[in-house]
Amino acid sequence: MKDLGRVHVESFLEMMSAERGAAVNTLQSYERDLDDLRSFLHGRSIRLTEAASGDLGAYLASLSAQGFKPSSQARRLAAMRQFYKFLYAEGLRTDDPTGILDAPKKGRALPKTMGVGEVTKLLSQAEAEAADPAPGQLHRLRMLALLELLYATGMRVSELVSLPARVLDQEGRFLMIRGKGNKERLVPLSQSAIAALKAYGRMLASENAASKQPQESPWLFPAASKEGYLPRQVFARDLKNLAIRAGLTPSMISPHVMRHAFASHLLANGADLRVVQELLGHSDISTTQIYTHVLEERLQQLVHTHHPLAKQAKKHE
Repeated sequence: MKDLGRVHVESFLEMMSAERGAAVNTLQSYERDLDDLRSFLHGRSIRLTEAASGDLGAYLASLSAQGFKPSSQARRLAAMRQFYKFLYAEGLRTDDPTGILDAPKKGRALPKTMGVGEVTKLLSQAEAEAADPAPGQLHRLRMLALLELLYATGMRVSELVSLPARVLDQEGRFLMIRGKGNKERLVPLSQSAIAALKAYGRMLASENAASKQPQESPWLFPAASKEGYLPRQVFARDLKNLAIRAGLTPSMISPHVMRHAFASHLLANGADLRVVQELLGHSDISTTQIYTHVLEERLQQLVHTHHPLAKQAKKHE
């Protein structure tokens, strides 16, 4: 009997895309994870659509034995749960074998972040380079605009590099971002981000006019890539090179680390956790709660500074 596992995986991915608006990266991740599971089950002569809870548990155990982190195991389990729920909903199974599987326990990993001084140093380096009128200035103005937008909004790097060119036409201090699941959110822009964006836009328009291109790109950061816009890997590489020139440790700096810096610095300066959740585009507050260590530090400092008993203790020191 033919194994229809691959066919059902493709149907599942189509459903996730059409009905739930799953992002391309999410779909690719699901596909890789389910293909890996199918390969594991094939080695045990079990079809993907017929796997029992014990088979799936054995797969998770094999991941642990291979040294996969709990977070990676949890992601694989999430893909399995979505897939087998889909099979159950479609009447292709009479049960959900993932129902009794326990998620691997994850340690509380704090995100890497940057201090305000480090961000300032990075932005100052980008600003100084962008002011240089030597050939290649558009590239340097682009980097400054990317960094200012990233630190002002906390966007995901995929959201940043795929911003539409119409962003240059809008007025005001707010930016509409289309995030995961095609959900839109409004984020404020800093004055420095607006200025960097306008400077980049003017030079981009000037170079487009000089090259007499038949059609302007629909993207804010156009590039000769498959998608037509700047690949996030290229931005990440250029960011590390900028960090080196700024005298910073490149391994500690990435677009994602700057997103964490945006959130951490807001919370450290009094922002509400729910507001940060909205700005980051997190659908669940539990995702944003990785930053509670920042809140805890701020609360401890407030108590130590303002509580009457703390003040009395200082007098007796």
